[in-house]
Amino acid sequence: MTSAAAGPALPPLHRLPFAPALPPRPTTLADGTPAWLVTRYRDVRKVLTDARFTRDGLHAVGSGGGNAEVTGNPASIFNLNGADHRRLRLTVQRAFTPRAVESWRPWVAEAVQRAVDDLAAGGPPADLVAAFTRPAPFAVTSRLMALDGVDEARLHRWSQALLAEDDQQDAATVNEFTTYAAELIARRRRAPGGDLVSGLVRAADEDGGIPETWLVYLVCGLAGSGNESVTGTLGNALVYLLGDRPSCWPRLADPAVAERATERLLHHIPLGDDDATTRRAAEAVELGGVPIPAGAVVAVSLNSANRDGAVFPDGGLEADLAAPLAAPTLAFSAGPHYCLGAWRVRLEMCEALRRLATALPGLRLAHPGSAVTWQLGGTTRSPSSLPVLW
Repeated sequence: MTSAAAGPALPPLHRLPFAPALPPRPTTLADGTPAWLVTRYRDVRKVLTDARFTRDGLHAVGSGGGNAEVTGNPASIFNLNGADHRRLRLTVQRAFTPRAVESWRPWVAEAVQRAVDDLAAGGPPADLVAAFTRPAPFAVTSRLMALDGVDEARLHRWSQALLAEDDQQDAATVNEFTTYAAELIARRRRAPGGDLVSGLVRAADEDGGIPETWLVYLVCGLAGSGNESVTGTLGNALVYLLGDRPSCWPRLADPAVAERATERLLHHIPLGDDDATTRRAAEAVELGGVPIPAGAVVAVSLNSANRDGAVFPDGGLEADLAAPLAAPTLAFSAGPHYCLGAWRVRLEMCEALRRLATALPGLRLAHPGSAVTWQLGGTTRSPSSLPVLW
């Protein structure tokens, strides 16, 4: 289910080419579905925020047989739309209150610092993936959601099954994950605590209209996809920083530099090779001066939009890493489907880069210039190992 590969056919994600930012134009998706490709920042933002563009009936469209469980299942929040989506989203927002998020910040920072301390204590050489980019996010996920009896290896196996493209899916493992989530929800309903799952259950039960299947997939997504997203984002950022910008590394010990660099890295480095997210026009819409007929599928490129020179003229990652972005990033999407875990990714990545650069200002790749070995087989791509010295 999880595979690895290396070589020139798989460049680091920060070197992937993306379609230029141009007016909407016809394209064909991987499964043969005709669609409109949308690449300019303002056009993409309109599609993501305009209620006339929906996710209705798109859970199996566009993948060419490559849908993951987390994106292809109709019960996933990714595919819910309209009133159903708003109801589940409101449930999540009631659990992710500003007060709750603020209360989590100190121990998120503590968990990251413990992982940094453990890495430093082990001494060089080390594998940053095994010793840091996996254990740090898992420590946060485990405490945030109070994942009783789950170790890092087990959650990783479940997450890979959840994120695997459908030709590599392991239904038994996905079922094991959803069964665990259902049992965890039942335990939190009987004996709630201060964790995120308890908050979700409490909010869902107060609403009274949330099907249990939605709640189960929400817990699986937040635990599995959320954990892997942080691991992948951090790993890919370190591939870039240590491989392409090593002279910048010590600067990240400055909290202000780390915060702005985090936003720029998230903006420019995608999580995987698949670039498009799809919507359907519920009625005829003019988009960027182009008429889009009712019922048409549109494929928006978040990465093309984030490189739109009319909005971001500073040259991308090659610019000063501490320079603020000219406009809000679309890395986490926008509108009703804005990423639920954006706060967590930003916080963990900023804390990880700052604390790692502070403790290990001489951190460097053990084999600079060598091809990276990648973890493959899912919706994300990240280094499966990253040997370092200091």
